[in-house]
Amino acid sequence: MMGNNNSGLSEAGLRRLRGVLTGYVESGKIPGLVALVSRGGQTHVEALGTMRAEGGAPMRRDTLFRMASTSKPVAMAAAMVLLDECRVRLDDLVQEWLPELADRQVLRQVGGPLEDTVPARRPITVRDLLTSTFGLGMDLTALGTPIMNAVFERELTGHGQTPEADEWMRRLGELPLMHQPGAQWQYHISHDVLGVLVARVAGQSFETFLRERVLDPLGMKDTAFHVPADQIDRLPPSYAPDPQSGEFLVWDEAVGGRVSQPQVFASGGGGLVSTVDDYHAYFQMLLNGGTHGSQRILSRAAVELMTTDCLTPEQAAARNDLARNSVQVSFGQGQQGGWGFGMAVRTYRGDYAPLGQFGWDGGTGTTVYADPANQLTGVLLTQVGLSVPAPARLIHDFWTTLYQAIDN
Repeated sequence: MMGNNNSGLSEAGLRRLRGVLTGYVESGKIPGLVALVSRGGQTHVEALGTMRAEGGAPMRRDTLFRMASTSKPVAMAAAMVLLDECRVRLDDLVQEWLPELADRQVLRQVGGPLEDTVPARRPITVRDLLTSTFGLGMDLTALGTPIMNAVFERELTGHGQTPEADEWMRRLGELPLMHQPGAQWQYHISHDVLGVLVARVAGQSFETFLRERVLDPLGMKDTAFHVPADQIDRLPPSYAPDPQSGEFLVWDEAVGGRVSQPQVFASGGGGLVSTVDDYHAYFQMLLNGGTHGSQRILSRAAVELMTTDCLTPEQAAARNDLARNSVQVSFGQGQQGGWGFGMAVRTYRGDYAPLGQFGWDGGTGTTVYADPANQLTGVLLTQVGLSVPAPARLIHDFWTTLYQAIDN
């Protein structure tokens, strides 16, 4: 336990945090969880409950979790390495490496037929991909439109039987954009495009480049796009409870499941598996301005760029619309306002966290943020997906309670 020193968190506050987490497990809403909080060089971990809804093996500090969209902040570091080394520039045209994205057509109306298009006003740039504004994305407000149906039919979302990278890009290149390049923030797809870009610029697979340049130097030995057979017992099943009954339905089993084999497409948008300690190492590196021990992983300038809100008011309108007008869908997730590269950046005081906090949440029931003002990092990983409110409420309560444990 941490003491009541001026760098850490109060013991009374950590007891309250444990009590809140325990309440979710004892109520039966969350079978198990692992949480890590750190401040001022002191770290506190809770591993509560069981791997499976029906009981059995307990959660452990080294339990592996599907990170879902919390993959985005970590995968983004690969692109930042290329920027640091001047192998790509922010306003380079991506068509040099991604010819599939040259000469784009743009839908006249987002809900219109795929043939009703106008030419793109300009080519897509690296910056458009980094900021999720290249013109295509997962749009919950456009479900059921021809373009979103086409995205799902072509298996471009990183779920299901995703094709290998070149075929994935070919399918993506057949579609028009939903918006003009740079016009509007859109979720998710840009991150998978970035993985292909990194691989083609680096001349090696995205996974290999990410491992050699980011994961290995940080000691993130448990972070990968699949779980080897000899480690699969550390992975719980992933549940997507029935929204009506709350029954724990297995969305992805461990043995024989989605991450039990090497992936044909390494999804930077949602494909990583990891642990609380690995994610702590990454976010602590960001808090340190790019260093890990004596090693520099990213330049300080790169970290500052990633973790600063970069959206124009026009680009941000869609993100705010999704967060504030879809709370019944998102259970209140995503209300930070800003967006950097691969992560949310808090630009208004919407809850207990201060401006400048950065990180993201995952649909499998994961959350990770770092807060430069308080030198605080929090990681909470569960095996319950956001098909029901419980994991979202747990995430909110985790942060609300954690901020109260700051004692100076």
